[in-house]
Amino acid sequence: MSKGIKILVYSAMCIALASLTSMIKVFEFPTGGSITLASTLFGILPGFFFGPVVGITAGFAHGILQFFLGPYVLTPVQVFLDYGLGFAAFGLSGFFASRKFGLYKGYIAACIGRWFFTFLSGWIFFGEYAWEGWNAAAYSAVYNIIYITGEAVVVLILISIPAVQHAIYRVKAMANS
Repeated sequence: MSKGIKILVYSAMCIALASLTSMIKVFEFPTGGSITLASTLFGILPGFFFGPVVGITAGFAHGILQFFLGPYVLTPVQVFLDYGLGFAAFGLSGFFASRKFGLYKGYIAACIGRWFFTFLSGWIFFGEYAWEGWNAAAYSAVYNIIYITGEAVVVLILISIPAVQHAIYRVKAMANS
């Protein structure tokens, strides 16, 4: 199998798993947002396996799929921030793929990138929903950090389990063989 086909197949599997697990809500916050069945972990894997270009591209494709599965549209710019750039940020994991503790660092970088774009979108487009006494920027920062950090904590615990970590590194080795 050619390298390009292998990258496409592994990335498509990760996008499919990320999309499927994003529909399984483990916990929904009363303020909005939810913790899914580790969908963000599957979202960062193309970058972790193949580097930032593949990861950003796969993340963007995942965002397009998420948009079609459950769109929330105010403006084209909001859609681009939330679905395009927000999910493309998963590819930041690729910058850490070959570093010590790269899975952890890459995952955290992807979550920070995702938070940044959803924060911008919330600040610009969802400020009218700010809690009483909160300005739009503070509201967006806290609102988005609640659910992104919630899922990040769960995923970081999950990837700390030796069997899970070993499985991810084994799949990475197979993907790159």
